[in-house]
Amino acid sequence: MDADPDLFKAIGDATRRTILDELVDRDGQTLFEICGRLTMKHSLTSSRQAISQHLAVLEQAGLVRTRRQGRYKFHHIDTSPLRSIVERWPIDREVPDP
Repeated sequence: MDADPDLFKAIGDATRRTILDELVDRDGQTLFEICGRLTMKHSLTSSRQAISQHLAVLEQAGLVRTRRQGRYKFHHIDTSPLRSIVERWPIDREVPDP
């Protein structure tokens, strides 16, 4: 039931959370598309290599899945690893009276 430490590392970085937000907004993007959206919408000027490394961390944590099609690699969000966090700290529990 314990969440993987890689998951906390992955969501602990603001750039990685922004990448996840972009994949929620438009799933199945290439590295080129993600970099463009980060630059245009968020004024993040990280190199393609840096974004690629962020994607690798997200993939290691299971939050991003990739699919190759020809010479393109598409990135898809997978929120199922977050279930372990919600199971550990449920959000719909009743609050005890003080």
